[in-house]
Amino acid sequence: MRRYGSAVLLLLMGGAVLRISLFSELYLRYVQAALRPYLVVSGALLILLGLAAAVRGMRQREHEEEGEEEEGEEEKGEEHAHDHSHGGPRIAWLLTLPALALLLFPPPALGSYSASREEAQRAAQGVGTFPALPAGKVLDISVAQYSSRAIYDTGRSLKGRTLRMTGFVTHGSNGTWYLTRLLVTCCAADATISKVEIRGDEADGAPQTDSWVTATGTWIPKGKLGTDGAWPPILKATTVKQVKEPADPYDKR
Repeated sequence: MRRYGSAVLLLLMGGAVLRISLFSELYLRYVQAALRPYLVVSGALLILLGLAAAVRGMRQREHEEEGEEEEGEEEKGEEHAHDHSHGGPRIAWLLTLPALALLLFPPPALGSYSASREEAQRAAQGVGTFPALPAGKVLDISVAQYSSRAIYDTGRSLKGRTLRMTGFVTHGSNGTWYLTRLLVTCCAADATISKVEIRGDEADGAPQTDSWVTATGTWIPKGKLGTDGAWPPILKATTVKQVKEPADPYDKR
């Protein structure tokens, strides 16, 4: 079995990568969609390397069996000792644990726990005029876009618009709750938080933490632009509807 250890590890890791990237959209919990081709290629290469390692192990075994038939007991003992001395550390088998976890129990996307660890994050823009929003009776907008415009837009492009956004629920003090989304630049490790405080009659009876909702409403100005007083922005909700978690749980600017 030690002879095939590297092959098993490579096959497990390759299978896990392909499972989340080629046969499902689970990879979106960890990286951006643009990285999918690289994950698929990496998984396929790991599978090929695993198969190559397995074939090499089989050939070595056949060669050793042929040699054992011709050698005496002394030579066989020396060869056996030599084989075990190059078998590799057993601790390497611990690498099977993350691969099996990814295959059988993929971790969920980042949620309220990750959001609670972030201090009040700010969008990268400074105070200034933002581009005009598209026309429409109800405008779909990301939580990050809403947050940026509410805090930094001197043109107040959100004023008078009916806006709709989707995110997961986090809770604050005194019954306050937020529509929250994590913004990923490359992968889940660099995620930053955007959140919007939900107010209004529809905000009564806050949904459960980490549940996903779509809120529709209007902007309520708060504080001076570009200051901590403007954070977090507020949405006066006219409707709050519980929805399924999207395939891509992370926000876009």
